[in-house]
Amino acid sequence: MPNILTSLIAGQASRYPADRTAYEVFDADTRTSRPTTWSEMARITRAVAAAFEILDIEETDRIAIFSANRAECLLADFAAYANRAVPVAIYATSSPEQVEYIVRDCEAKLIITGDRKQYDMVCSIRSNCPSLSHIITCEPVEAPVAPGTMTFADLIALGLSAGDACHAEVEARSAAATPEDIATIIYTSGTTGEPKGAVLPHSCFNAQLPLHFERLTMLSDADTSVCFLPLSHIFERAWTYFCLYSGMKVTINPDPKRIQECVGAVKPTCMCSVPRFWEKVYTAVQEQIGRMSSIKRVMVGRALDIGRRYNLDYVRRGRKAPWLLRKQWEFYDKMVFDNVRRAIGIPHGNIFPTAGAPLSTTIVEFLHSCGINIVIGYGLSETTATVTCFPNVGYEIGTVGTPLPGIRVRIADDGEILVKGPTVMSGYYGKPEATAEAFTADGWFRTGDAGRIDDTGALILTERIKDLFKTSNGKYIAPQAIESRLGEDKFIDQVAVIGDQRKYVTAIIIPAYEALKEYAGANKISYQNLEDLVKNSEIRAMIADRIERLQKGFAGFERIKKFTLLPKAFTMEAGELTNTLKIKRPVIAQRYAREIEAMYA
Repeated sequence: MPNILTSLIAGQASRYPADRTAYEVFDADTRTSRPTTWSEMARITRAVAAAFEILDIEETDRIAIFSANRAECLLADFAAYANRAVPVAIYATSSPEQVEYIVRDCEAKLIITGDRKQYDMVCSIRSNCPSLSHIITCEPVEAPVAPGTMTFADLIALGLSAGDACHAEVEARSAAATPEDIATIIYTSGTTGEPKGAVLPHSCFNAQLPLHFERLTMLSDADTSVCFLPLSHIFERAWTYFCLYSGMKVTINPDPKRIQECVGAVKPTCMCSVPRFWEKVYTAVQEQIGRMSSIKRVMVGRALDIGRRYNLDYVRRGRKAPWLLRKQWEFYDKMVFDNVRRAIGIPHGNIFPTAGAPLSTTIVEFLHSCGINIVIGYGLSETTATVTCFPNVGYEIGTVGTPLPGIRVRIADDGEILVKGPTVMSGYYGKPEATAEAFTADGWFRTGDAGRIDDTGALILTERIKDLFKTSNGKYIAPQAIESRLGEDKFIDQVAVIGDQRKYVTAIIIPAYEALKEYAGANKISYQNLEDLVKNSEIRAMIADRIERLQKGFAGFERIKKFTLLPKAFTMEAGELTNTLKIKRPVIAQRYAREIEAMYA
């Protein structure tokens, strides 16, 4: 079987009309998008593939891509596949040390940079990367320019001028491609330790793409998706490949900070996202409801009750709803929920895959009650993204769905989730010991996550094993469950739960500053700055009360006893968050040791 990714773009160009859009790039300033057709994408990809061959990129050579989301990332990927070369994505927010580590570790021969900052960073570490011969810049750079630098536009022009012999060589490489060839290396961001490169052969994608097509039967080439999570992350990378494989139009959003503008303008029918996106949607909708008159709030409450019964009791289970309930749903869907979905920017939403961290059942049930089909899933870089996800019918709220067809999941004696199947990586690049540790003796991949399988066959994710900690009283705490619950609150933005070998559980909390300022204004609380605001006794009392209510249902030993509000958010730039916005617990523990110790004094 030929590799899907090797010939995907050319195949779609021959399948669809010449004027059909493959992707478009969103411009937040003008709120417009620049479309590229399948035929044009195929033409440019062919040119870039030829240019790579001219620049002496050979089979198995690694091509690093250090950029925020942009069309060039996808063009470079598929041009690399045509040459049997290996694209390696690097997060746009990476530090010089991280970039150097990955370039050296994978021995990249060529690197593509997005903006001037990324170009300068590569130039600063180039002398320590002996394998690196070429730097391709997506944006023009002013002098001085490092040797071996050319723009992506010049790269395309080079390929367009290539002779027949060059194209024949690329075509020969494509024809010789095998499923065992390395498709890509995904470097895990990790919350601890140095990154490891998960090697994903083409066989992983040859299995993964059709499996998703088999599971996500509600999608077709009539759908549209927005690409806004980093393409360097396996979730967005695999999802975008699936969208292209399905023939749907993809809108590339280059600036993640302006995603709401993009969604509002594009109105996608589907897109993958992390829970934080939907947590913010939930809190925004709750704020709107809070500002309504009492009569309107009663109506919304009634609508949510009908939506919950219709969508969760009947649609979710594949049952026909009673005539009266269906008519009530149609009324409230038109009068209430259509406005909600339009305000978010998804008036014609189909499905919205969500993974990467827990999303509270309260929010999942709320969104489904509003007619927003959130599809919860679970996967890793090492499994080419999805291991499990909600099926179209019969999914269980509180789970991460059932395994994809052909993917096997079992639970080890210690509770660890183990996975086996055709989408599992072949190993970590250049790390035989780490690879051996990642698999059981009988070949199951150790995910590092704990969970259990319920009576329906769905997976319940309980905690990242490395995140589990034990209090000094011997009680195990799963911090993500607590953090996820607190994330429902409109006044709480980020949470780091503390308590390893401590007498009780505490938390470092980053408040939602704008909501806090609004509350202070409404309650005539005076303050000079954010530091002053988070120390205010009335603010602390309000947050304490909300934490207490949010923790109902948790055991006494799991509940947060004390907390500290910080005047500055956790960031990737400060090394406190991974590139997928997970908390780096060791960094938080070290950086805020004084604040933590004060809570146990």
